Amino acid sequence: MTKTTNFLAFDLGAESGRAVVGRFDGKRLSLAETHRFPNGPVSIRGSLFWNILGLFTEIKNGLSKTLQTEAGNLAAMGLDTWGVDFVLLDRLGQLIENPYNYRDSRTDGMMERAFARVPREEIFAQTGVQFLQLNTLIQLVALVENNSPSLEIAQTFLTIPDLFNYWLTGQVGCEFTNATTTQCYNPLTGTWATQILAQLDIPLHIFPEIISPGTTLGPLTSAVAAETGGADLTVIAPACHDTGSAVAAVPAQGSDFAWISSGTWSIMGVEVPEAIINEQTLAANLTNEGGVGKTFRL
Repeated sequence: MTKTTNFLAFDLGAESGRAVVGRFDGKRLSLAETHRFPNGPVSIRGSLFWNILGLFTEIKNGLSKTLQTEAGNLAAMGLDTWGVDFVLLDRLGQLIENPYNYRDSRTDGMMERAFARVPREEIFAQTGVQFLQLNTLIQLVALVENNSPSLEIAQTFLTIPDLFNYWLTGQVGCEFTNATTTQCYNPLTGTWATQILAQLDIPLHIFPEIISPGTTLGPLTSAVAAETGGADLTVIAPACHDTGSAVAAVPAQGSDFAWISSGTWSIMGVEVPEAIINEQTLAANLTNEGGVGKTFRL
């Protein structure tokens, strides 16, 4: 009889989050939701933020609730979230401020400021990411243009799932699929887009190591384990961008297929073996996001 292997997954979107146990018996995968919670922006003095501490509390609540029935039966856990948004940590590893929501108005007019420093064509040539006001790069330009004290004292940049992984395990790194959504990553070199970042006066020292989907981060910290009862639980970094995980799960054979992913918004595309960066993709404002197995989603 084939042994069933159980995993715990947290999927956080821009409107809600959930904890799901996946059971794989070698042939079939079954899913059981164990916790669900709302998500949404918090407006403070005209700015939009994420309630990041509340979300981490819900992750721990979901972990604790799941372990009440699955203790000792989980092989590992992992999580994904939406892309683009980020946090900054100080030299002590502490959160400097709540992360802004990507729909916050501080990026109004910042794309034009960025293009005044680095031509649009050059940014695309080195990142392959479509131009949206909400992009991480444009959010960072807003910090530079506004002489943000947060950027001045920042020691570490983390995207949202990277922050949760750091709080769960103490390990610092930016997972590949989510890093590629930032417009700060160069798919041609496989590194951060240091040339463009430097031209935009964004400090290079804040960007940590990029880790591959499937990386074992390690066990829960002793504090989180004591709080939730997950002392022996290992945390894996899957495709930490939610679309990256969704496309990896498409039940298609071969590579000749297109996908549609519908959540807060709907997108469609194909998987390709490498980023496609040329005049045609620039003109169509297409994007290249990293996938599982060193693929890209066009």
